[in-house]
Amino acid sequence: MTIDRVILLILDSVGAGAGPDAADYGDEGADTLGNIARHVSGLRVPNLQRLGLGNILSIEGVGKMAASQGAFGKMAHSTTGKDSACGHWELAGLELRSPLATFPDGLPDDVINHLERRTGRRILGNVATSAEAALQAFGDQHLAGGQWILTTSSNSVVHLSAHEEAVSQDELYEACQTARDLLDPHRIGRVIARPFVGPRDGRFEHTRHRRDFTLMPPRPTVLDHCHNGGVSVVGIGRIDDLFCGRGLEESMPTQGNTDGMIKTVETMTRLERGLVITNLADFDTRYGHPRDPDGYAHCLEEFDVQLAMLLSRSRDTDLMLLTADHGNDPTRDGSDHSREYVPLLAAGPSTAAGVDLGIRSSLADVGATIADVFGVEPPEAGESFLSEIS
Repeated sequence: MTIDRVILLILDSVGAGAGPDAADYGDEGADTLGNIARHVSGLRVPNLQRLGLGNILSIEGVGKMAASQGAFGKMAHSTTGKDSACGHWELAGLELRSPLATFPDGLPDDVINHLERRTGRRILGNVATSAEAALQAFGDQHLAGGQWILTTSSNSVVHLSAHEEAVSQDELYEACQTARDLLDPHRIGRVIARPFVGPRDGRFEHTRHRRDFTLMPPRPTVLDHCHNGGVSVVGIGRIDDLFCGRGLEESMPTQGNTDGMIKTVETMTRLERGLVITNLADFDTRYGHPRDPDGYAHCLEEFDVQLAMLLSRSRDTDLMLLTADHGNDPTRDGSDHSREYVPLLAAGPSTAAGVDLGIRSSLADVGATIADVFGVEPPEAGESFLSEIS
């Protein structure tokens, strides 16, 4: 089978049930898709159902297809950790051999002191909590004094928040780059700039001007191999941030899922051959972390409508892959990601339908398959499933 283009859609945080090592992370019972569907008494995602989503796990409202239009399966994480950076890197064929650092008790005093001195602003918080909760706790104090609001989590993440009317976005981004440089020796996965506004109806709210400052991937990924092999790679959404621009010929930021889908379709109208990777972050940032299962369900159903548009634009030589980087079950306590299997759907006019890809032992199988499609050097990890869907 000839494939000229691969469109990889990463549905950020759309997990498919507790992974085999979920207990090690305190995530027993996590099931992003299943628990959301139960909460809303059934999901309405007919296009995902036709591709075989209901064949992967039990999802209320999403039945099994005797003859699905796509190949289906699920993948377990082989990398230690459940941060977006680790998940995306593993999808691209890079497995971390040691976990990224976490600071559940806040950053060390020496890092805080250096950050305050180099940015000229003091720090509020430095506690392990959600960035959203920190806004409500420290927002008024930040507006009065101009300090940064800093939080950590059980993921390898540091959030730095500032009000858009009190601190310019450029200054916030510069401070995050400073924090990134200070934290590189500590192997923190991401420093995230979180501008916010408000209060509106008594609450502060983050805006879409977020930016992720990620640790450089320690070794090459399939993006690098495609780029080196003359294959165009286009990153849409947070892909540029999560891979530090490595391997990308073109990058497009987005203003949410709908914008990401529009940009993906627009890219498909002009790209003759290559890899398109789109991160759809609204599932995670707008509904997973804030623990909003109703909003998450609506977001999934909205994506399903847009998916039909994308599928209608597919060529005979396209392969579309849908998956996720981790889970983030909004029906659970806390605000962190959850250690879950991720779904795997493969579709395209020339893709064998109804194939059960089973339970894959690594997300890296996606990267290995992409390398197989384009005939480039395979990444360090993963087993291609191209022959199974041909």
